[in-house]
Amino acid sequence: MNKTLENLKEKAKSIKNEIKTLYFAYKNPKTPILPKFIIILTIGYALSPIDLIPDFIPILGYLDDLIILPALIMLSIKLIPKNIIEISRKEAETENINLKKNWVFAILFIIIWILIIFFIVKGILKFVKF
Repeated sequence: MNKTLENLKEKAKSIKNEIKTLYFAYKNPKTPILPKFIIILTIGYALSPIDLIPDFIPILGYLDDLIILPALIMLSIKLIPKNIIEISRKEAETENINLKKNWVFAILFIIIWILIIFFIVKGILKFVKF
């Protein structure tokens, strides 16, 4: 049990370090525009206090933390040139930044959920023909 807890703590620390790396890669003027867009999405998702899939939904609620966020991090890192990633990792190790939850991104995810619900209701009403 303690080994599992230590493993989870280590993975959480690793994800936090990768988010910091992405932050510095985003700030690098040599980072291309597509990776910057994916980085914004990734950091926004990581810092949003509201998940795209709410945690209270059984099993699915934790998939975003276990799959979506690491996948976004991997995609971001693959799109960034290797020399920029190396520089950004060094900056992330030496620079102390405080990344905290951001309600702007939470509002974005709330809007996405409202749109999803709207289109589902619209589709149901079209199907039922009210």
